[in-house]
Amino acid sequence: MKFKVPERLQPTIREIKFILRRIKDTPLSLFGIAIVMFFVVIAAFAPLLAPPVPGLNPYLIPSDPALGFRVEPSPPSPKHPFGTTLLQRDIYYGCIWGTRWAFQVALEVIIPIVAIGVVLGLIAGYYGGVIDEILMRFTDIILAFPGLILAMCLVTVLTQANWTTIDSVLLSIVLIGWPGYTRLIRGETLRVRNEDYIEAARASGASDLRIMFRHILPNTIYSIIIVASLDFGGIVLTTAALSFLGLGAPTGWADWGRLIYDGMSFVSGGLRWWWSWVYPGVFISLFVLGWSLLGDALRDVLDPLYRRK
Repeated sequence: MKFKVPERLQPTIREIKFILRRIKDTPLSLFGIAIVMFFVVIAAFAPLLAPPVPGLNPYLIPSDPALGFRVEPSPPSPKHPFGTTLLQRDIYYGCIWGTRWAFQVALEVIIPIVAIGVVLGLIAGYYGGVIDEILMRFTDIILAFPGLILAMCLVTVLTQANWTTIDSVLLSIVLIGWPGYTRLIRGETLRVRNEDYIEAARASGASDLRIMFRHILPNTIYSIIIVASLDFGGIVLTTAALSFLGLGAPTGWADWGRLIYDGMSFVSGGLRWWWSWVYPGVFISLFVLGWSLLGDALRDVLDPLYRRK
């Protein structure tokens, strides 16, 4: 007996087929998805790929006592596939757990900046007037500063106020990240707030809160998803940059930027200790590339301006 899809589900089925066809027809999209899934698997199975030392924070990279505590890294070996870095810390362990740390950092940052941006953008775009002017001018002030430099200043101030370096980094990226989403949602809100269905909702007595979150937000969610996927890799890159500058993760933390920072101490030796900075650099590059390609794929599929081309 042939199964017949209910008529009410047929538009959804056609949309899913269209999305899969668009992704299939774009080799770079498949490549980006493959890279992201590769890192997802690494993060999910990190305890199996690189078992942590019992009783210690799994994000702390263990040293190998058998190699002593020499400053110079040891080359790749069967026991340490990626070699070791400063004080004989295992680079393989740092790269594996650094993957889980990258996802944790990105999620802990992207959720609050999207939430702040959505709320402020909806308020500014829906009400306009003085409220819009105040919020947008404050947004412009933050956007006027180079993001990385402002983040460095905020991290310094927060650490002086007895915040941990990791918490300081996360909060500083949140503080510099929300304005972009606020401007995005404001623009989308301005575009749809005078549409017929919004006027109909007002005429039916719907509250402003219901109109904003029930009628306007669903029509802007695709833009948020696209930008958030593109920012996912950018957040990790910013975190790594702060760690590379000595303002992020502490010594011995499974953070790709921190590993490169430790490895840069040996760059003066040319390619003699190449593994100390090449492996974490490759992980960062692939992670950012994967999310960038995935973001482009989502834009082609979800953005009405691109999806029907």
